[in-house]
Amino acid sequence: MPKVSVYDMTGKQVADTELNDAIFGIEPNKAVMHAMVVNYLANQRQGTQSTLTRTEVRGGGRKPWRQKGTGHARQGSIRAPQWVHGGVALGPKPRDYSYSLNKKEKRLAMKSALSSKVIENEIVVVDKIALEEYKTKAIVEMLKALNVSGKALIVMPEADAKVIKSAANIPGVKATLVNTLNVYDILNYDNFVVSQDAVAKIEEVYA
Repeated sequence: MPKVSVYDMTGKQVADTELNDAIFGIEPNKAVMHAMVVNYLANQRQGTQSTLTRTEVRGGGRKPWRQKGTGHARQGSIRAPQWVHGGVALGPKPRDYSYSLNKKEKRLAMKSALSSKVIENEIVVVDKIALEEYKTKAIVEMLKALNVSGKALIVMPEADAKVIKSAANIPGVKATLVNTLNVYDILNYDNFVVSQDAVAKIEEVYA
């Protein structure tokens, strides 16, 4: 089983803990992680972009000139795609980009992402993440004490408005919950800062 140190918010090592081998110790499957990231990004798309076709732009009801004898190319409408202010040919229309992967793929992708953080030594376990007041400086000091540099994902077992709002002001730092954890965020952030209770909850869900 992978063994990691547990720190408090001041950066002091307080214990060691063993992580579940079935979740944090598997061989990461890059193909499944890639599929999950593509799926996540596709599902985030609004799909509301829309262009006007030649039937939707204003005007163009009359044929601009007769078919033959003018020396011009034949034209049926001044709102055809080749005309200025004409409609758009084959442009985007509102559509749903979302699709789903099966449960086995989702679980394997999550376990692979978590295991990759352990392999790359990018996981930091904290005994408890809590603040007495809304204070961004407290989160900055905690990350500094834990030697966390770059982008950081802070994972908690339950919602804590003080931690979430205090972390929201720091560029490249995001606080999230175990039940909203996703593969994209895990891979997108350089450091995975997780509380000990959150680790237990992750192991309970994915074991």
